[in-house]
Amino acid sequence: MYKTQAEALEFLKAFVPHLDNTPDNREIVLCIPFTDLAMMSMNLHGSRVRIGAQNVHWAECGAFTGEISGAMLTELGVRYVVVGHSERRQYFGETDVTVNLRLKAAQKAGLIPIFCVGETKQQRDADETEALIFHQLQVGLEGVDLSQLVIAYEPIWAIGTGETCEAKEANRVIGLIRGQLSYSNVPIQYGGSVKPDNIDTIMAETEIDGVLVGGASLESESFSRIINYSESP
Repeated sequence: MYKTQAEALEFLKAFVPHLDNTPDNREIVLCIPFTDLAMMSMNLHGSRVRIGAQNVHWAECGAFTGEISGAMLTELGVRYVVVGHSERRQYFGETDVTVNLRLKAAQKAGLIPIFCVGETKQQRDADETEALIFHQLQVGLEGVDLSQLVIAYEPIWAIGTGETCEAKEANRVIGLIRGQLSYSNVPIQYGGSVKPDNIDTIMAETEIDGVLVGGASLESESFSRIINYSESP
């Protein structure tokens, strides 16, 4: 929940020039607050930057005050939507079942969902990481088209804490996630205190296809450094 429309526009003016030398095979998606979607979509039309939303409801319409439907997002040029982010689970009652409903609704509307999974510090310390994530995948992906999906592994204990999951451990868990999928080409990202000073190491790992960036995406210099990571750290 950052950036008014005016602040978002200022961000774009500073950010877009950094993409001149970004390799063509890197996809950039900005998942922004609902109030910024229309303005950002208009200003990024024709550019290589895609727009994503931060949530979507499972119904096409109805008495769901405060929610937003897939059709409302696609009308604004939105291509992606984050589903099941740890903060939605922690603060707003999101469950594996409602995540599944949102994933299917997003795809029905033509959106590509970014499906978040991950464990808390307590769950990791109790050696429950694999069992928890496998359960999230089993329930969340029922009836979901894996060819129109992105998965993000976000260890909750590494989000906004400054504590980053070691790249090799993130790679190991993402490899386990991929092993649970019937379609192995699903892009799987890592998210959790991704910063300019660790992006090269993260992206050197073989199983990690990209990153879901939090705080470091709010400043154009740091975010562009992450996007323009070195392939030879």
